[in-house]
Amino acid sequence: MIVTFCGHSQTSNQDNVAGWLDIILPALIEGGANTFYLGGYGDFDRLAAAAVRRQKAVYPHIESILVLPYLNRKFDVSAYDSTTYPPLENVPPRYAITKRNQWMVCESDVVISGVTHSWGGAAKTLDCAGRRGKVIFQFPTTLSLHKQSCVHA
Repeated sequence: MIVTFCGHSQTSNQDNVAGWLDIILPALIEGGANTFYLGGYGDFDRLAAAAVRRQKAVYPHIESILVLPYLNRKFDVSAYDSTTYPPLENVPPRYAITKRNQWMVCESDVVISGVTHSWGGAAKTLDCAGRRGKVIFQFPTTLSLHKQSCVHA
């Protein structure tokens, strides 16, 4: 099972989010999750990557994969098991992250969300996941979002 994450670049309540991820991830891993797609940008992505690393100490078989939006930029990949690059060769750079996020959702079975407001790229990614019928774990759990568009990469 493949799990991906979506959340804002700035995240408040980071301790609460980290604690919540530490509860959600073991349950998913015990349920068959073994691959985790990570975006590598912003607070929520850093929290998610750190939570996956903590779980690797207990579940060494799981794999953390940094999904790259660009091939011509340097990324610190030391915190991940591997990287992958979706089919974005013909996507203009200004849309690469959005298209990368949509690809991550489409390839995943489960989306773990730290989306807290209804605007921006993370909210659009979460809406995409909902429309595609993905299983979504939401922090906080009381969030109402407006519908946005989701397009294949």
